[in-house]
Amino acid sequence: MRVLHVNKFLYRRGGAEGYLLDVAELQREAGHVVDYWGMDHPDNVRPLPLQDTFPSHVELEPPPGGLAAFGAGARMIWSGQSRRGLAEAIDRFAPDVVHCHNIYHQLSPSILAATRAAGVPVVMTLHDYKLACPSYQMLDHGRPCDACVGHSTLPALRRRCKGGSLAGSGLLAVESGIHRLVHAYRGVDAYVSPSRFLAGVMERAGIDPSRLHVVPHFVRADETVQAAASEAELAGAVPGVVFAGRLSHEKGVDTLIEAAALAPEVPVHIAGDGPERAALTRLAEARGATNVVFHGRLAKPDLERVVAGCVATVVPSRWYENQPMTILESYAAAVPAVVTSLGGSPELVDDGLDGLVVPPDDPSALAAAVSRLAADPEAARAMGRTGQARLLERHSPQRHLAALDDLYAAVGGSRLGRAG
Repeated sequence: MRVLHVNKFLYRRGGAEGYLLDVAELQREAGHVVDYWGMDHPDNVRPLPLQDTFPSHVELEPPPGGLAAFGAGARMIWSGQSRRGLAEAIDRFAPDVVHCHNIYHQLSPSILAATRAAGVPVVMTLHDYKLACPSYQMLDHGRPCDACVGHSTLPALRRRCKGGSLAGSGLLAVESGIHRLVHAYRGVDAYVSPSRFLAGVMERAGIDPSRLHVVPHFVRADETVQAAASEAELAGAVPGVVFAGRLSHEKGVDTLIEAAALAPEVPVHIAGDGPERAALTRLAEARGATNVVFHGRLAKPDLERVVAGCVATVVPSRWYENQPMTILESYAAAVPAVVTSLGGSPELVDDGLDGLVVPPDDPSALAAAVSRLAADPEAARAMGRTGQARLLERHSPQRHLAALDDLYAAVGGSRLGRAG
């Protein structure tokens, strides 16, 4: 099968891009012919045979000023350049299916006009809440919000959900409002949702449930476990817990630091960077949490060793996580997870069996959970092994690939049926 993956960025920028590149590699190993299409960007992977058909590079974070802002805004709503470019790429590559990922803003749903004209079926993996929430995250100034789910997008403007900016929030509200009004995503034949929670949000947003398919993400557990097994333990250290991810408000790392101050006997490792790094460092100092260690960004092998040497991975999010890969990667190393009760995280953790579930923004509950696991490392490892068994059963590469192959075949058959 010939598969064309479409995403605005084609390098390991975040979770969506990491998934795209990993699943494409998996498909190539299975014998599929795979290529990429997206925005021209200096950091994109190489080679890219279709690069000359890509729309031009535009930076939207921070947004451009002056006249460039009007052009960028128009491109977010409908990009003729993207539509024409994908049409040419389809003509040259002749895909059996186009698999879209994050196409918002830099590409726009205009590309679906090209797939419709070519009669190529489209599968789209949902990596966030954009089709239900103009600002992606279902957050109102750092707190969970569903005001725009299935309703007008005007709350995003009134609440200034985009960084407190009236102009930025207004642009997102207009963009999403127009796309909903004209049914811009009607060209998607099937949506892939990694979690039941995300699928439920999209159903509330008006997507036909028959087009929503829950396909959990995968982890190559064999490679990860081998890396974790070698040099696994932090030599001579008291087993602690680890957070790995972006240091931003919605991730709830401040709650973890408050919990660390309440459980000083438990080492807390924080791996990652982001806009809250300085504030979190000051908070740890103010609380006297000398058990907190900031590692910054770690290379994957180094992070695996830290995770394997801990009694748990902590995901203290105060927003609706979709399906955090950190949980699956933790299970791959036979390490349990402590998560909050929001979004898709609880779907991956059976409380007391392969991890613990705590309320969000509750340092006392989080401190009790990490103390419980640190006090009984053997029980924690038993939970981790249960999580590992779950991973091997439900999140294997083979199972994920088979689910995608079945979905590709189904949408291809559906297109042929409609054509006949």
